[in-house]
Amino acid sequence: MLSKEGEALSPQRQAYLRQRERRRRQVLAWQWGILIALIALWEILARAGVIDSFILSQPSRIWRTWGNLIQTGELWLHLWVTVYETLAGFLLGVFLGVGLAILLWWSDFVAKVSEPYLVVLNSLPKIALGPVIIILVGAGTKAIVFMALAISLIVTVLEMLGGFRRTDPDAIRMARTFGATKAQIFQKIVFPSSLGALFGSLKINIGLSLVGVIAGEFLVSKAGLGYLIVYGGQVFKLDLVMASVIILSVVAALMYQGVAFLQKLAAHH
Repeated sequence: MLSKEGEALSPQRQAYLRQRERRRRQVLAWQWGILIALIALWEILARAGVIDSFILSQPSRIWRTWGNLIQTGELWLHLWVTVYETLAGFLLGVFLGVGLAILLWWSDFVAKVSEPYLVVLNSLPKIALGPVIIILVGAGTKAIVFMALAISLIVTVLEMLGGFRRTDPDAIRMARTFGATKAQIFQKIVFPSSLGALFGSLKINIGLSLVGVIAGEFLVSKAGLGYLIVYGGQVFKLDLVMASVIILSVVAALMYQGVAFLQKLAAHH
């Protein structure tokens, strides 16, 4: 067995890698096994009348609901709307959040003035501002994207600013000794050392953006997974509600894995 650099691995290293791969497969098998067992138990309890299938539905009915949504084309429409709004709010939150964090790192005076406001805004329940946001930007996609932005922005600012401040001070002092400008220090030392904080904030914000979008769709949307959940509840189609919730969970997991994949690519480069 060879390493990525083409060097032969020792028998101990090979044994360790095989053991780690076996452990990874065992964990994956247990994860899938537990999921399948829970779905089967859910179906059995619903058929036996132990749980109320009208309220909690059951896997077979949810499967039929998905089939109907796919046949009519509604699933792809609602899925696209939610994914588009989530990505729009997420990307806006990332770019604006990183930009504000750079500004606060650059000016210690601005950072100290802004600190109490950031703390208050971070603790403020942004969903409560939904009616205000709708009045300001109007009902529709803009309001939903703005809701996602409002939820994710401050988290990005605080995470990135914390990452910038955790940069090794000795490395910064050494760069200054050699005459590096503040821009060069940021470009060559501070930002590269904060990539972990960047991807940490991305993983948090993709979920927060989705929460903001669903909350916005509850209030003003006529399409999207959040709209399907609200509509299903209003007309007592709880199969539709549960089907939409499960799709939402899958979307959230895929988005998170997408960010994790980007992190791996960045680590290899």
